Amino acid sequence: MNGLFRAARQLQEFCDARGWRSCFIGGLAVQRWGQPRLTVDVDLTLLAGFGNEAAFVGPLLAAYEGRIPDARDFALRHRVLLLRSAGGAGIDISLGALPFEESVVRRATTASFGPEMELRTCSAEDLIVLKLFAWRLLDRHDAEGVAIRQKGKLDWTYMEEQLRPLSEVKEQPEMMDTLARLRQL
Repeated sequence: MNGLFRAARQLQEFCDARGWRSCFIGGLAVQRWGQPRLTVDVDLTLLAGFGNEAAFVGPLLAAYEGRIPDARDFALRHRVLLLRSAGGAGIDISLGALPFEESVVRRATTASFGPEMELRTCSAEDLIVLKLFAWRLLDRHDAEGVAIRQKGKLDWTYMEEQLRPLSEVKEQPEMMDTLARLRQL
């Protein structure tokens, strides 16, 4: 796990040095807000906007190895850049542009993950919304762990406002049902 945290810190420093706005989501954020679990990669949301993605992808690919042969084209097509750190850790960078993604990064705060290991992660509420939107079984389990661990501290109205349009786009109203169930834990 230490290698993963080192890779995350180096990535955060790389983005910060360029004035890029970003925060960690996924397993590292779960370590902060939910039930700790093993994670094998670093997940980051990087605000790239629409139309300027190559200005972010190019420098990242100059500094990091792509995990797939066509990492640049894949990133520009799918808005996810798949990289590998020098130590071998997988890095998944979501090229954010939507208002919700801007909110996720704006609301992010820094937490200590050990000596000299300060990382900026999304909020607990945004993590729950992201996890429910992803909708995999592991993601729903992570959302439940966050709801349990952060009981009494969460802004449920905010989460409902953010998740509702996402569930409508995906045509998955069960996301809202799951959020309501989590509120009762």
